[in-house]
Amino acid sequence: MVSENPAWVPLNATEIEDIVVKLAKDGVISAKIGLILRDQYGVPDVKLATGKTVTKIMAEKGVAPSLPEDLSNLMRRAIDLNVHLRDNRGDVSNKRGLNMIEAKIRRLERYYKRNGVLPAEWKYSLSNAELMLK
Repeated sequence: MVSENPAWVPLNATEIEDIVVKLAKDGVISAKIGLILRDQYGVPDVKLATGKTVTKIMAEKGVAPSLPEDLSNLMRRAIDLNVHLRDNRGDVSNKRGLNMIEAKIRRLERYYKRNGVLPAEWKYSLSNAELMLK
């Protein structure tokens, strides 16, 4: 297991942080930023190079999204599935799928409230999710 940044990495920590901030301002999600740094800039591991994760860098520089990415991705899936179910009312397997996704969202909601990422009064609902994300 590699425990330190390889010597062949072409960028230093501040340059990597600047790239992360620039990409985050352009609306790129943190997972995609890591892939771009790996594939286009030759940075194999942001945490080894900077000592911080991409999400931590985004939060420190004030460009982090208001909702955690895993929660917003699940909310997008729930919205898309709800649109599908409006057109296909008899699709019971996808009704169950929507219930499962919403259960995941509620579990994440409790987790993020407990850890202070979401405010205590934040509440998930499908109509609010559509307003927040679309």
